[in-house]
Amino acid sequence: MSVVGNFTIVAESFALDHALSTAPDVTVEADRLASHSPQEVFPFLWAADGDLEGFQRALEDDPTTTSVSVAEETENELLYRLEWSEEFQDLIQQMVDHHAAILEAKARSGRWHLRLRFADEQMVSTFRSHFREAGREFEVNQLYHPTDPRQRTFGLTAEQHEALVTAVDEGYFAIPRETSTAELSEALDVSANAVSERIRRGCETLVRSGLVRAEDTK
Repeated sequence: MSVVGNFTIVAESFALDHALSTAPDVTVEADRLASHSPQEVFPFLWAADGDLEGFQRALEDDPTTTSVSVAEETENELLYRLEWSEEFQDLIQQMVDHHAAILEAKARSGRWHLRLRFADEQMVSTFRSHFREAGREFEVNQLYHPTDPRQRTFGLTAEQHEALVTAVDEGYFAIPRETSTAELSEALDVSANAVSERIRRGCETLVRSGLVRAEDTK
């Protein structure tokens, strides 16, 4: 049975230490992951909050990046297209070689929060031991088996399930609305853009799995 773990690691041992130290209030989150290809890992990063101008200058000077460009800009966030240094690509390759599939990555104030999937718990132990010997400490915050029957039945990802349940609990769907996406982003520790996306996609998944019949689709 596969196991998913929530890990933290200091940016100095992972990536963007210079950028995150220069602008500690900025939150970054991977938009799309491609951990099977070290050359294309984290190709896009959302940045929100804090000194975004200072962060971008530091991002361009960060030794773990070789190319930085703005792919998209919203009122409160920037989406960066990044190319990474060979050293960081080698680190990602080592993670893949030790059976870690990267599901989620975000960072703030000099620390990365990663969600990794392994085939079993023994692989988690081997993974941590390897990187500890290499001077990179991946701290385990939580390990769990993604077997929630509600997620399996309705096709929700763990992130969509968490976002929707939190939204209901906090009154996001109440009339009048009792909370905002900004407040939910703080509760979930992700960007407001990520919250909005997870709620929209989660709602679509629920409708398609529970209300839409095959003959209704064209």
